[in-house]
Amino acid sequence: PSSVIRSIDYQLEHSRLTVAFNSGRIYEYYMVPPSVAASFRSAFSKGTFFNSKIRDRYVCREIMASS
Repeated sequence: PSSVIRSIDYQLEHSRLTVAFNSGRIYEYYMVPPSVAASFRSAFSKGTFFNSKIRDRYVCREIMASS
C-alpha cells in the first residue's frame, strides 16, 4: 500500500508504465525499461521510488480515468 500511488500497470510490449495516483489522476510513462517497472513494483516506498526514478525522467501524458 502507498499513501500516494493507487496502482501500477506495465505493458511490456509497449514499454508503457501506467500509474494511478490516490488523487484520481492517471499517467502513462513511455519507454520505461522492464527493470525499472519491476523495481518500482517491489520498492518499499512507491512514492520515493517514483519521485527519484520515474518522475521527470520519462515522457508521459495524463490520461482520463474510465468511468
